[in-house]
Amino acid sequence: MADAAKPDIRPHNPDFSSGPCAKRPGYSLAALEGALLGRSHRAKEPKARLAEVIERSKTLLGMPADWRLGIVPASDTGAVEMALWSLLGARPVDVLAFESFSEAWATDIVKQLKLKDARVLAAPYGKLPDLAAVDPAHDVVLAWNGTTSGVRLTNADFISANREGLVICDATSAAFAMDLPWHKLDVVTWSWQKVLGGEAGHGMLALSPRAVERLLTYKPAWPLPKIFRLTSGGKLTEGIFKGETINTPSMLCVEDALDGLRWAEGIGGLPALIARSEANLAAIADFVGARDWIDFLAEDPKTRSCTSICLKIVAPWFTVLEADQQAEAAKKISSLLEKAGVAYDIAAYRDAPPGLRIWGGATVETDDIVALLPWLDWAYTQVVLEVSRQAAE
Repeated sequence: MADAAKPDIRPHNPDFSSGPCAKRPGYSLAALEGALLGRSHRAKEPKARLAEVIERSKTLLGMPADWRLGIVPASDTGAVEMALWSLLGARPVDVLAFESFSEAWATDIVKQLKLKDARVLAAPYGKLPDLAAVDPAHDVVLAWNGTTSGVRLTNADFISANREGLVICDATSAAFAMDLPWHKLDVVTWSWQKVLGGEAGHGMLALSPRAVERLLTYKPAWPLPKIFRLTSGGKLTEGIFKGETINTPSMLCVEDALDGLRWAEGIGGLPALIARSEANLAAIADFVGARDWIDFLAEDPKTRSCTSICLKIVAPWFTVLEADQQAEAAKKISSLLEKAGVAYDIAAYRDAPPGLRIWGGATVETDDIVALLPWLDWAYTQVVLEVSRQAAE
């Protein structure tokens, strides 16, 4: 078997990382020329830029007017942890765990917060937990989209409109690419470096009136570090939701975030962002549907993510390999693509089954996805050839 020829098309932008993600089309560092560098974030102009990020984000996402949104430290992780440590403990809690990050929240709740009335509703990679088991009297912690599994929730029907508990939603790889049912959620978090291609380090924390009420009427049994505190003297720290950040933000990152928000507004807002992501998923679905060696990690087509698109190798020769051999073969595919300069950082997440993970968020051009796909065949063929040669020796 001769080596397959390399495809004659190449992605214009080979950045398919799942975070930090590709910058918006046409991006250049000139977008940052107006950044208020060397200024205090507490000064009038810089504070106004921070407030602008908040207001543009709320408008773009269609967030209800009575929700509060703030910029918080430590990316989406920081935002989720603030919610868990500040709000949980008042009620029993159900945690939906079906990929690495939701499993991490379950670990924090069970082993760090040590909540005795915690239930972990788990599912293996590629599936969702039993959503019917969620108790409306309990708080619920979930990821809307599994960044490391490529599995997303399709609706919020399993969440009762008359729920007694709060719903804390990690939406970092869903916000700006999927419709979020705000009326069924109470806390929503995300980070700048995902769908809009911003820079890392800053998180967004959105609170419903029900979540604010919990903050004002419930005091956790454990101490809270400064960067987790959302109240002071029994009152909500309103400044956090007006651009007064808890710690010092990067004004360079703030300017970059504003550039992404303005770009999103300019192309048609949330509907256009969703359409771009769904078009990327559709292109990959067409490719996968025509091949017998690759498939989606998500078992139900309805749950396939349009951002963190996770693929598995299903060829018979691959499935009979030992786990470490599978991991090595999958890494060789992603390594070949990186060396060819056509796709960077698309290996499966370290805790996920061996395979590929292609970011399909709104900043990724569908033409680049289409140009990449023949290279997957090429890299796969190279690995098959190598395995065949080794078997013949």
